Amino acid sequence: MRKSLLLFGIIALGFTSCDTTVVEDSSAEVVVAPELVDTSVSVIDSQKEVIDNVTLEGGVRIKWFEHGDGEKLKHGDCVMIDYKVAIEDNNIVDGNHLLKKESVPFILGFNMQTPGWELALKELKVGDFAEVFIPAKLARGEKGIKGLIPPNADNILRIRILENKTPTREIDGNKVWVFEENKANKLKFDDGYEIDFHCMVSTPSNPLYINTYRSNNPFKMSLRDGGTVPGLKKALINAKKSDRMFVYVPSSEAYGAKGYQDVVMANENLFYNILVMDVVKK
Repeated sequence: MRKSLLLFGIIALGFTSCDTTVVEDSSAEVVVAPELVDTSVSVIDSQKEVIDNVTLEGGVRIKWFEHGDGEKLKHGDCVMIDYKVAIEDNNIVDGNHLLKKESVPFILGFNMQTPGWELALKELKVGDFAEVFIPAKLARGEKGIKGLIPPNADNILRIRILENKTPTREIDGNKVWVFEENKANKLKFDDGYEIDFHCMVSTPSNPLYINTYRSNNPFKMSLRDGGTVPGLKKALINAKKSDRMFVYVPSSEAYGAKGYQDVVMANENLFYNILVMDVVKK
């Protein structure tokens, strides 16, 4: 069965209980492929009248079926989305229904998907239901994805923005969204404890510059360790084994104006996608 391409073609959070397996890759109406009908989300597939449209730079086109209220989404917003992606032959190649989830989280500004997504989502609001045409050059481009998306394939994204998630906790500008937790686990990370965790780390200019799943080598950290991003330490306090979370660290709590080697540019914010493997007392 095809898995979701969200998060750089990798099942990042997984959202499939405790499975930490990583799978790598990396204006027409959407017609649902017959073999996916039984597992699709009916709202996304419903036919609606177009009430508004706009063409953005690079040829990205948005058609609205419903308008939400409030302000447009912006960098650092973490939203819950219900979505599907089709290519021009009407085959569905991506969507949260492939993970049997009603929605999945998406954080803006860190290229969790292709550039066309970032351009489009910055024009959307909570409550919007839209179809987005993404030309190949702002999708998977000349490479495509072998066996799934052919080279130079335009993408059609159908998306509903369900919610702008309030962080589970926030300290000194560092934001944590916990999406899954095992409440039976009582041991919390703090001073005197060590935390083991898998993560993928991105900046706006350098998506996925760390991926511990790929190396199968999770990080180990205590609050007294030197050289660790200060904001990450603060964000992980009270984390428990099996927690799946997004962490947003502002540049002031990361590498600041100095940046980090040629990996993190000056004044860049960081995004961590984390699965806590264990918390132990030292």
